[in-house]
Amino acid sequence: MPLSENLRGILLMCASMAAFTINDTFMKSVTQTLPLFQTIGMRGMIAVVGLLILCLATGAFRFRPNRRDGWLILLRSLADVAATILFLEALLRMPLANLSAILQALPLLITLAAALVYGDKIGWRRMTAILVGLVGVLIIIRPGTEGFDRWSLLGLASVACVVVRDLSVRPLQGQVPSTLVALGAAVAVTLMGWTGVLFQGWHTPTGGELSRVLGAGLFLIVGYLTSVAAMRHGDIGLVAPFRYTSLLWAIALGLIVFGDLPDFWTLFGAAIVIAAGLFTLWRERQIRRQKA
Repeated sequence: MPLSENLRGILLMCASMAAFTINDTFMKSVTQTLPLFQTIGMRGMIAVVGLLILCLATGAFRFRPNRRDGWLILLRSLADVAATILFLEALLRMPLANLSAILQALPLLITLAAALVYGDKIGWRRMTAILVGLVGVLIIIRPGTEGFDRWSLLGLASVACVVVRDLSVRPLQGQVPSTLVALGAAVAVTLMGWTGVLFQGWHTPTGGELSRVLGAGLFLIVGYLTSVAAMRHGDIGLVAPFRYTSLLWAIALGLIVFGDLPDFWTLFGAAIVIAAGLFTLWRERQIRRQKA
């Protein structure tokens, strides 16, 4: 029995979130023994090779971006570099599920930033949902309490950089291949990693460390491909909420691999953030239907 377009999109989105979280798990594990920048550089080479093959297969290099698009791609790449450093620095020192809980605020913050930067109308209902979601983030972080983890601020800074990264591509021409944009970011992150090696030093990896870096790179490519494919199947309003399955993967892998389990307040705050995000997505879907 063939899958419906909506079910195909949902399965692809779930697979994407699983792949990205497995990549994070490999990176958290291997950076316990390998220098961070060396790991970023090694993983980046795998991602670059994979994306190069994809660009060649799809003919992406035939496209020549104009100067404006070139600057936008550069801005996205620099934001991706900053987001990668901040995220992995936080991941090295925080439980996987706790950091993932903070990342659940990303859709809400992108909606808010789009309103501020591009003048998107969000209305009082979605604005209220965004504010409620931010309260959930504060519950997760708990500033000023014994449960406060200062490394969570790096996680928040990483989210801010991802917002810049994602909004920077909005003005791009529709015909700019997404694989070309992703390749630009992958090259920038890889160069940043190898530049960091000059200052942080090099540690000869063991076979086990190499296999984990390889796993991270391969799952990063799978995550990218499935996330792009997910947005091309089914109703985006139906498929997008399944991004939140990344938290379930993070909780499961954090417990199985590292023995970490988030406390009640982290889970409670994450539930508020996810509920606010789901409401925002539902409201956007309702508005699109009214305009149709």
